[in-house]
Amino acid sequence: MSRPTQPSSDGTSRGETRTRDRQRTTRQILDAALIEFSSHGFGGARVDAIAERSGASKPMIYSYFGDKDALYEAALRDAYVQIREGERELDLETLSPVESIASLVRFTLLHYRQNPWFIRMLNTENLRGGRTVRLIADAAAIQSPLIERLGGVLARGRKSGEFRGGVTPVELYVSIASLCYFPISNAHTLRAVFGCSIDDAWLSKHEQDTIRMILGYLTPGPEQQENSQERAT
Repeated sequence: MSRPTQPSSDGTSRGETRTRDRQRTTRQILDAALIEFSSHGFGGARVDAIAERSGASKPMIYSYFGDKDALYEAALRDAYVQIREGERELDLETLSPVESIASLVRFTLLHYRQNPWFIRMLNTENLRGGRTVRLIADAAAIQSPLIERLGGVLARGRKSGEFRGGVTPVELYVSIASLCYFPISNAHTLRAVFGCSIDDAWLSKHEQDTIRMILGYLTPGPEQQENSQERAT
């Protein structure tokens, strides 16, 4: 006969406590792995350093994730999950099409600025030829909610006459990500070669310029505006 699970002093069962402990340890390992892999690349990263930073032992890390390759894959996946989770907080369905785009630009640039490890993780993976990201089984599923939501924003914008046709959600996101990504990932060389400050004031101006550029890219041309007016009448 099995023994009933005893509650802890805060009313939770031992099983629930173990689950929370595992989740907390997993989060600590992933956070440490993101810093280590983004700082030293895959080849230079050391599991010993991840263990020291996370407070977890190497055997525990290997038990949770497997070998170094599997840990890197989990960290890379988590990098994508984190940015997508942040985007889910945006009110893309309730804001106007124009403000939806502006809010996505603001979020994207802020995420890159506040999480420099994200930029470095993507740089590392691209230097590796994208070999690991292709192994992430649910990579497409992680990205698809954003693409679907952007599709809805574009559809509303076309219906209102604010946006032109012929732009796909993927094309739109690539344009936004590119304009936000480049000055962060290349800040050092831009400072040295062109004398760009890339400080808070510069990036705030770049944010507004990026919003204008993206909205200009989406604005219908004269011919499309005439066609839209004709359909409306």
